[in-house]
Amino acid sequence: MKATNLKLRRQIIATCLELDRRGLNQGTSGNVSARIATGFLLTPTALAYDRMKPADIVHLTLEGRPSGRRPPSSEWRFHLDIMRARPEVGAIVHTHSMFATTLACLRRDIPAFHYLVALFGGNNLRCSDYATYGTQELSGHILRALAGRHAALIGNHGLIVTGPTLERALALTIEAETLAAMYWRALQVGDPVILSDKEIARVRDKIATYGSYGTTRA
Repeated sequence: MKATNLKLRRQIIATCLELDRRGLNQGTSGNVSARIATGFLLTPTALAYDRMKPADIVHLTLEGRPSGRRPPSSEWRFHLDIMRARPEVGAIVHTHSMFATTLACLRRDIPAFHYLVALFGGNNLRCSDYATYGTQELSGHILRALAGRHAALIGNHGLIVTGPTLERALALTIEAETLAAMYWRALQVGDPVILSDKEIARVRDKIATYGSYGTTRA
């Protein structure tokens, strides 16, 4: 195992543990991947994150060939298809976080009710159609929902977030769940005021030159 890959494998596990610590995943739900020169590394199927070791992380080529001592996550198809379709994506985080998943079960997009929706590349976070987990059909739905975006809700399923690095993908996952929680709460009171496309475009331009947020533009 190459030293660089060993470091990245450890970072994947650390990301998974942080998701658990923050209550964004539980048990063996969700999955995490990170790009490498020969494809990408992905969490294995049906293994609790607190038991995961670097050697358990699975390597997949961009042709979908896995290697390692464990089988890849059952959701490997959408990781593969995103990595192939979006060369700017360096990492993917998929969660079953509470508020994002609640909205996904309602098949609700998250509109521009708050200016930080602009972090994700447009004027909303779309919700995909539903298909059985692990299928090519679901992967196609997710790719469409992610077009021009860094995150999407997966219908009746959860949340998916992309980023140039694991660190950024994790930060955006936390932000997406926070926005989902705020939107859910706002809906309990009434209809949130939605910001205009022009305002979201203005915010995107400001974010592009503001510290670490500048890494989020599509």
